[in-house]
Amino acid sequence: MNPVVSIIMGSTSDLPVMEKAANVLNDFKIPFEINALSAHRTPEAVEQFAKNAQGRGIKVIIAAAGMAAHLGGVIASMTTLPVIGVPIKSSIEGLDALLSIVQMPPGIPVATVGINGAMNAGILAVQILALSDERLQKEFAQFKENLKKKIEKANAELAEVKYDYKTN
Repeated sequence: MNPVVSIIMGSTSDLPVMEKAANVLNDFKIPFEINALSAHRTPEAVEQFAKNAQGRGIKVIIAAAGMAAHLGGVIASMTTLPVIGVPIKSSIEGLDALLSIVQMPPGIPVATVGINGAMNAGILAVQILALSDERLQKEFAQFKENLKKKIEKANAELAEVKYDYKTN
C-alpha cells in the first residue's frame, strides 16, 4: 500500500490536531503517511520531500505549522501538487499561523482551512481525490448526506424540548 496523501507537520506537538485529518483519511480508506518536517529547522529535508512527493505517488499534501507557518508555502513553491495548509494554534490564538499560510504570493497557492481545522483538511483532500475516484465520489456523497441527516435529527430533537415561552 503506497500513500497518496502526505500529512506533514512542523513538529510532533501538532499531532493531536493533525490526527483528525488522519482519521478522515483512514475512514475513507485512503493510504497516507505522516511526517514531521520543519521549513526552518530541516529545510533540506523539506526540499527533498517536496521535489520527490509526486514521483512517489503522492497526490495531495496537507501541511500543518504554527507561529511563522511557512511549511505549506515552502512545499507549494517546490511542487505542482495541491497543498492544504492547517494553521496550528500555538501563539496569538493561531492568527500568526493563519496569516502566514493564507497570504501566499500570486502563483503559489496554499488552500487554507481554519485554525486547527485538520478535519476539514482531510475532507478537502478526500474531495480532491474524489474527482478521479468513483468509489470516493460515492462515499463522499454519502458522508454529506449523513451530515444532513444528523442536523435533521438534532432539529427534530429540539422540537421536543419544552419551555413555557418556546413557540415551536
